[in-house]
Amino acid sequence: MRKVLITETILRDAHQSQAATRMKIEEMIPALDALDDVGYYSLEAWGGATFDSCLRFLNEDPWERLRILKSHLKKTPIQMLLRGQNLLGYKHYSDDVVDEFVRLSIKNGVTIIRVFDALNDVRNLETAMKAIKKYGGVCEATISYTTSPVHTNEYFVKLAKTLEDMGADNICLKDMANLLLPYTVYNLIKEMKKVLKPETKIHLHTHNTSGTGDMVNLKAIEAGCDIVDTALSALGNGTSQPATEPLVATLKGTEYDTGIDINKLLPLTQYFRGVADRLKADGFLSEKVLKVDINTLIYQVPGGMLSNLISQLKQQNKSEKLGEVLAEVPNVRKDCGYPPLVTPSSQIVGTQAVLNVLNGERYKMVTKEFKGLLKGEYGKLPAPPDPEVLKKIVGDEKLITCRPADLIEPELNKYKEEIKEYVTQEEDVLSYALFNQVAVNFFKFRLAKNKGVDRDLAADKNRVYPA
Repeated sequence: MRKVLITETILRDAHQSQAATRMKIEEMIPALDALDDVGYYSLEAWGGATFDSCLRFLNEDPWERLRILKSHLKKTPIQMLLRGQNLLGYKHYSDDVVDEFVRLSIKNGVTIIRVFDALNDVRNLETAMKAIKKYGGVCEATISYTTSPVHTNEYFVKLAKTLEDMGADNICLKDMANLLLPYTVYNLIKEMKKVLKPETKIHLHTHNTSGTGDMVNLKAIEAGCDIVDTALSALGNGTSQPATEPLVATLKGTEYDTGIDINKLLPLTQYFRGVADRLKADGFLSEKVLKVDINTLIYQVPGGMLSNLISQLKQQNKSEKLGEVLAEVPNVRKDCGYPPLVTPSSQIVGTQAVLNVLNGERYKMVTKEFKGLLKGEYGKLPAPPDPEVLKKIVGDEKLITCRPADLIEPELNKYKEEIKEYVTQEEDVLSYALFNQVAVNFFKFRLAKNKGVDRDLAADKNRVYPA
């Protein structure tokens, strides 16, 4: 009998995918002890967009959130998502900042770190992976799955072996846009199992955006996948992960039985339905995210990217152009070397597609991020970009062929000096390094709150607070 392990995403990716990452720590606390008692492999509860959302929207210290989570989760490891050299921000950081962020994440309660790079450039994973191992974490190195002429099963199998050789404990196959199809994943995992060591676990992450997620999980399990991500049905399915309860029920009594008692899940589902109702009432959770959208398979646009495109067009009063923009996304992606569409490449490609359509001419106007992507500022592209597009946008400027972080001087001491008047804990320096002014605004809020300033006034981030 081969027990299948489950990672529960209700505390992170479920509400990030469906409700703009707006679940509050006070809404998590009542469920933590029961979640800890289920018998999950891990609880994905930190990283991704939670850090930004805590500081920017929820007036929460993300580090304090992590410590609270750890104080309740005594048996189940906390898992986080880390964007390699980008950490949780949107640019590359120096190696000393990456090392310190990993150290403090593990110190404050993270056990498993899923680390990925948007371009699958393993050079952008090296520093984070070494730090995870150095500080005693479980290193889950990640393949960002996509489809293109260069992204073959052979490509992904070779990448999996490379990551294992770099020290990965687990290999995660991250299907952020639900592009994987059931028989594709079956064959891919079979091939990966042939080259990986028996002790290296394969962990599948998919969504249910295009409606294939449950079938993808099941075929992956039949092929030998060790761990799958699911979300309790209160915030499962649609743009989130396939729901937890149906999979547990499906596998019960089979050779893949998870060992999870579904009766322990039902009260949790009921509780989080209440949280979902609050998110819906506050306008963060829309019924649209629960509908099957087959456009995902055609345009490769993940749910978060789609909502971002809709927002950009709405701001320009051009919502009727969505179809044209979706059709332009694959063209832009091809021109810049077929990057997987995941943060930050998804935003870069999506914004450029919007500009191309609204300007009525391709690359008439180009964002600095798109130019940076072509130049190599984010790492090596999976395939060479279109020569004419490269010439038009980059011209004679020198391309970056080394690991981008090799060009960044150590930054940690600089950040410490810049933020010293606000620091109350060593973790504050990392918050500032990642989100600068957003972090400063939070520090001012925290200071005002501690001085007894009215909470409503303290929450006004345009207010200038006393030092």
